[in-house]
Amino acid sequence: MARGEWGVQLKPRGKWICSYKKITLIVCFFNIAVALYCLRSLYASLYIYSGSVARNIVVYRPDQIRKMEESNQIRKSYKPVELIKWVIAKEQEAIENWRKEKLKEVKLAVDKGNSNPTIPQEEAGMLVRALESDWAALSEEIGLWIPVEVANAEHNDKPEGVEELEEEVLPGRPLPPECKSELHTDYDGSAVRWGLTHHKDSAADCCQACLDQAKYAKEGEKKCNIWVYCPSEFGCHSPDIYQHKHQECWLKYAEKPKLNFKDRYPEWYRNSHPSAPVIVPWASGVVGA
Repeated sequence: MARGEWGVQLKPRGKWICSYKKITLIVCFFNIAVALYCLRSLYASLYIYSGSVARNIVVYRPDQIRKMEESNQIRKSYKPVELIKWVIAKEQEAIENWRKEKLKEVKLAVDKGNSNPTIPQEEAGMLVRALESDWAALSEEIGLWIPVEVANAEHNDKPEGVEELEEEVLPGRPLPPECKSELHTDYDGSAVRWGLTHHKDSAADCCQACLDQAKYAKEGEKKCNIWVYCPSEFGCHSPDIYQHKHQECWLKYAEKPKLNFKDRYPEWYRNSHPSAPVIVPWASGVVGA
């Protein structure tokens, strides 16, 4: 008699019994394993795709951005404004002549009581009223209105709460001319004295520390010719891993001083450094040059 179970002979005296319940569990576990594998493959493909998209983002250099801005200014300066006004006036004149001719034609058809071959009699009266009504409003509604002068207001894309760069005065005592101070400027160079542990009360004191270091430097030591100071009470941004605080004074040396940033951080930089402000907070100066 059939007992509703399957068996596989493993030993001379015993069987391994495999019931329907066991087979169902095995199939379920197999399906789950296949589903997890498919999900993992899908996630990996999405990760690879997103990474390739991120690598394909175009990042413009500062000189490229400057050239694009210059080309836009040149294009605006060579815009044929007078020619555009003349064309608009001619178009308006042509539309007005068409309206007068069409109105004269329809009125003649209505007065004689016979319909125009192209205009049914019942529509002629409506057309007369439309052409004799407020033509400016009607032409604007049907898309025929053209302004005499197009005034394009320049879009102000300045971030909210950001003020234009104005003449500023650094806190503390005035800086002497030999400091050659530059606001909103960050110069590059080899650190002669780290600013993380070197704080000064003012930019003038920081500059003086640079002059003193260069004056009393021992033979073979690098002489400071760049000072970089953080005048902001909220600290100053930098692309490194450190938290730069108020009154940090960096003494640097460079054979040929080179700017890191000036006035504003460019958009390409802020895209890759979301915490960067718009305005460069540092104050710097190149001395002994």
